[in-house]
This record gives sequence, C-alpha cells and structure tokens, in this order.
Amino acid sequence: MSKKITNNIRRLRFNNDEMTQQMLADVVGVSRQTIVAIEKDKYSPSLEVAFKIAEFFQEPLDTVFQYK
Repeated sequence: MSKKITNNIRRLRFNNDEMTQQMLADVVGVSRQTIVAIEKDKYSPSLEVAFKIAEFFQEPLDTVFQYK
C-alpha cells in the first residue's frame, strides 16, 4: 500500500472568506494550477511551499497536510 500526502487546503480556503485558488497561489508564489494539483492530491508540494501555505493560514503543518 502506497502512502500519500493529503491536505485540508480547500476547507481552509473556504473558511478564509472563500479565498480563491488564484489568491492563495499569489500569496504563496506558485501558479493556480499548482494549488489545484495540490488540493486534488495529484502533486506533493515542496517543503517551502507547504510551510508557506501553513504559515499563511496560521495552522501547524500537520493540520494542513497529512501523510497517510
């Protein structure tokens, strides 16, 4: 069984005034397509991007991302 990284970014965006994927991408410094891929668990972000996302939402890294 392979493990993968899952995340709560979509919920966090929704809870943050329904922030768009583009708005988050602009804050983090990646493309909107990257945020889409991360949310759909199709792409695992770099540590730098993961930390930037967690920092933006003021959440611990393991609240935003889970390794299952």
